Amino acid sequence: MLRTISIGSCVSIQGLMVGQLADGKIKIVVDDKTYVGTPVTAMARAS
Repeated sequence: MLRTISIGSCVSIQGLMVGQLADGKIKIVVDDKTYVGTPVTAMARAS
């Protein structure tokens, strides 16, 4: 599943989710690198 994570205050990375940590952070993989960060929540669409 494609997910977006936030690393720091202004960097977001999008990639395939490969795992979830006990503290709520998730691991994603992009090419051959693995990143860990806080998941970005989906925003509701305005109607």
